[in-house]
Amino acid sequence: MATWWERVSAVAPAPDLALVVVVAFLAFAATSAPGAWRRTRHLVTIAHEGAHGVAALASGRRLAGIRLHSDTSGLTVSVGRDRGLGMVFTAAAGYVGPAVIGLLAAVLLSHGHAVGVLWALLVLLGLLVLQIRNFFGLWVVLLAGAGLVVVTRWLSTEAQLVIAYAVTWFLLLGAPRAVVELQRERRRRGGRERTSDAATLARVTRLPAVVWVGFFLAVTVGCLLLGGRLLLVAAA
Repeated sequence: MATWWERVSAVAPAPDLALVVVVAFLAFAATSAPGAWRRTRHLVTIAHEGAHGVAALASGRRLAGIRLHSDTSGLTVSVGRDRGLGMVFTAAAGYVGPAVIGLLAAVLLSHGHAVGVLWALLVLLGLLVLQIRNFFGLWVVLLAGAGLVVVTRWLSTEAQLVIAYAVTWFLLLGAPRAVVELQRERRRRGGRERTSDAATLARVTRLPAVVWVGFFLAVTVGCLLLGGRLLLVAAA
């Protein structure tokens, strides 16, 4: 256990700035190219639904299960009052969740804890798998977890550093992209959709859904700017 903790808490040397920029560009490509985004968006959905689950438990609601679907959508079911701060906190956590996770990872990376980032993500996936209630969701989470096990167990320290930065950049960049998609879908339906997080929050708080979309975008872009600055300054 002592050896494992020493490895997890080890401080890696700061990466070259050019490497961080290249990884950021690759993450941007993965979140902007339609073909790549359709596949990689599952990672954002995992973080999105996981954030709903954590928020539900933190606000005193009972988590009834999480489903991840092949079209990159997801559903988190919690039991409790259908109004109040707990419901607001739970519904609001989804779209900002990936960005907040990315920002926390950027903080750790700025202090050299690349391996710690990978192990933290692995622990979160391990907790998430206990709440998955469909086969596709189970497969996606186990696949992501298996990939992290391979990275943390067999790859070099340099490769772990690159992957930790890649995942962090991807979460930071993918979070606002998901919010933009939400607004596009709302516009396509003329604002009549009733199942999104923004629509749920509009019913609970009586604030227009577009206000909540603006909130999601402000938080995710803010996390991107702050997290990106941490990553670039640490490597400079």
